[in-house]
Amino acid sequence: MKKINRKLSISGTALEKEFLPHISVDVVVFGYHNGSLKVLVLQLFESPWFVLPGGYIGREEDLEEAARRIVNERTGLKNVHLEQFFTAGKKDRVQAEALREILKEKEIDEEMKAWVAKRFISVCYYTLVDNTKVAPVPDQFSGGISWHDPLHLPPMFFDHADIIGHALKKLRNELDAWLAGGNILPEPFTMKDLQTCYETILQKKLVRTNFQRRMLALGYLERLRKHYSGRAHKAPYLYRFHHREPVLKM
Repeated sequence: MKKINRKLSISGTALEKEFLPHISVDVVVFGYHNGSLKVLVLQLFESPWFVLPGGYIGREEDLEEAARRIVNERTGLKNVHLEQFFTAGKKDRVQAEALREILKEKEIDEEMKAWVAKRFISVCYYTLVDNTKVAPVPDQFSGGISWHDPLHLPPMFFDHADIIGHALKKLRNELDAWLAGGNILPEPFTMKDLQTCYETILQKKLVRTNFQRRMLALGYLERLRKHYSGRAHKAPYLYRFHHREPVLKM
């Protein structure tokens, strides 16, 4: 886990001037590589709790601009496709008393402690990236940042475990479009590589012949040359996607 040591110097008054009150953004960053799906989370200070990458919305900032800024600050990635999928608004989602207890011993402006413990409605986005292209960076509220299995999460603060669950369901429902429009699989790839990706994210085994037939019928794939490895078994075809532009609509 990458860690950070940084004293919080911004005041609650400065936050009030710079950001909109009572509304925030959380982003579920899924990372896939080589048969493994992870989600990026941050340790909340040095507590046993973890949270999603998130932040506030600048008074002169569009909602999606705020989400993109947060992704860029935490991952270093620009121009990733983001899908808005959920609004978290339960009245007790902030866990204000537990948060105040965590903040109690921190060298933080009292106005800032009051600000972050207020009730916030969160607009939630998710994205899917190749996590080998990510250089995770903690924020000033974090003791560290790391990748975790979305099905075996560390203790999550707020309602962030539920948000991840909603995002994973959405990703599975829109997986065809995400893979066709993203840069998750290095090209060219074999049908087996593609099937492994699907099976990892969907968490179920797929029948090879049915999977291949369905993928070709979607019209997203371009068949290339065969991949000769020098082994005795039949050489598989290599594939790439016809285009690499996002095909999801907000």
